[in-house]
Amino acid sequence: MQPEPIVTISNLSKIYHQGETEVRALDSVSLDIRPHEFLTLMGPSGSGKSTLLHIMAGIDRPTSGKCRVGNVMVTDLDDSQLADWRNQTVGFVFQSFNLIPVLTAYENVELPLLLMKLGSSERKKLVHTALELVGLADRARHLPRQMSGGQEQRVAIARAIVTDPKLIVADEPTGNLDSVSADAVLAILRTLSTEAGKTVIMVTHDPRAAEYGTRSIHLEKGRLRD
Repeated sequence: MQPEPIVTISNLSKIYHQGETEVRALDSVSLDIRPHEFLTLMGPSGSGKSTLLHIMAGIDRPTSGKCRVGNVMVTDLDDSQLADWRNQTVGFVFQSFNLIPVLTAYENVELPLLLMKLGSSERKKLVHTALELVGLADRARHLPRQMSGGQEQRVAIARAIVTDPKLIVADEPTGNLDSVSADAVLAILRTLSTEAGKTVIMVTHDPRAAEYGTRSIHLEKGRLRD
């Protein structure tokens, strides 16, 4: 028996206006994502894959349609509720790492925990566990400029998982990496899905990166391609 979807997308559309031109980034997309999947979203530039990812993560809002994650109808939340929900439910990994350059790896990973009611000893334990999971416990006191791009992205993954979120969303996480570093990052994401029980949703242009996932879907001009 199939488990209930952790993400349910129903008739989702997103329309932007550029002057008098209407741009339909998403066009009546419906999609179910099962728990522990490593789903890859593929398609050409402008196909709507990042827009879909951002709506599922609560970063963007649709023009119409619904997005449910677990028991929460994300598209019904107001801005304050959405911010709280994101911090508790979603871990973000971006192409550009988005680390704060003046903070150490430890301090970067700790940042999301500062928004939670945790003592310093509990924060310390969670940060070290996250850094160990990505193989960087020995780099905890290093600044981003003292690390390679692959190490920076692994710190970003540690920051994404430190709050124990249900969803890990990754937008072109290997786009700035060499092939060896990219494989290491993708292997970590796959392990988070298969062994840590996380649901991972990744946007990528790279068919080789998509092979790490358990399922791939393709978008073209805002629609799912059969």
